[in-house]
Amino acid sequence: MARRFSAPYQSEPVSSLASWARNLAVFAVVTVVVSTIIVRFDFLEMKPALATFFGGLAIAGLSILFGLAGFAAIWQNGSRGMARILLAFLIDGAILAYPAYQALLYRKLPPIHDITTDPIDPPRFDALSRLRTGDGTNTAVYAGLYSAEQQRQFYPDIEPIELEIPVDRAYAIARQLVIKRKWTVIDEREPQPPRRMGRIEAVARTPIMGFREDVSIRVVPDGDDSRVDIRSASRYFESDLGSNAARVTKFIDDLNTAADADALKPVKKTPVAPPKAPAKTVKK
Repeated sequence: MARRFSAPYQSEPVSSLASWARNLAVFAVVTVVVSTIIVRFDFLEMKPALATFFGGLAIAGLSILFGLAGFAAIWQNGSRGMARILLAFLIDGAILAYPAYQALLYRKLPPIHDITTDPIDPPRFDALSRLRTGDGTNTAVYAGLYSAEQQRQFYPDIEPIELEIPVDRAYAIARQLVIKRKWTVIDEREPQPPRRMGRIEAVARTPIMGFREDVSIRVVPDGDDSRVDIRSASRYFESDLGSNAARVTKFIDDLNTAADADALKPVKKTPVAPPKAPAKTVKK
């Protein structure tokens, strides 16, 4: 009986539009994954790799259009292929969800890419400046007054970090946080007399595409205490979609927490050896 009822349905042709929608979705996900790997591991230059990525997104959009057209055709002539359309929509949604979220951030956040705790005298990119000279890279010079004003408006909590610990300890804790985050250290200078200013320059990567964002940390003494400034700037693109501000904010929170814990550690007292008794002199 089941075969009798299903036979008319099985004899209906599969919608070619549904097949195209599924095939385009599969091709789109392959294109996006491959282009993401290319960008992250630098197999090609940035522009052609990104062109491939956005091409994959465009194919996913085309797959949705074919799916909608196939759905209309199935509704009208009763052909098969709804499962293929639903599979295509599922794949396309997975591909386009994160880029759509990024597009929303692009409209919501300011078009800046250089964040620092000290816009007046930001930490410099010395060693990193040699890595920011390629085609399409942002300059190593700080973005300027407009960026500082936008930062103050959208990220008012980003300020210099005042720590109640010596500069040597502040530098050591900052370096530990850099290593913990697996940032690639390009240059580091421990605090040395007479200025006793420490500096760390490193490269961070965005989570998915692996875009490089350069970080410079400056540690200076403030009496018996210390002050830490950090700068994080995207190497590419005029807008960072909030990634540098998020990195700086998280670093500030973690540095304050680690410094507070370090300040509460008891000071180890060096045991004092008891004075030796004077040697007895024997009178003859």
